[in-house]
Amino acid sequence: MAPFPVQGITEGDFVVVLALVDSEQPMSEVAQAIAYHGVGKRVAAQDRPLRVRYQGDLLPDDATIETAGIAPMDVLEAVYA
Repeated sequence: MAPFPVQGITEGDFVVVLALVDSEQPMSEVAQAIAYHGVGKRVAAQDRPLRVRYQGDLLPDDATIETAGIAPMDVLEAVYA
């Protein structure tokens, strides 16, 4: 487990944020960490789960940074699915 920097944006937002996540966190928690900065501020909350999209693909909720092959400062999108 190690701190891991990623760039993140919530679908519908225009601000890319720097999010520090843990390399062992599941994508369900990574999505929440990214969305924290935009949902309820510039993006309306929805009654659907948040998922992570990386390079156009939705990642499994139980994937980790390591298993998904994400590099430091890669861009992840938090999307409602």
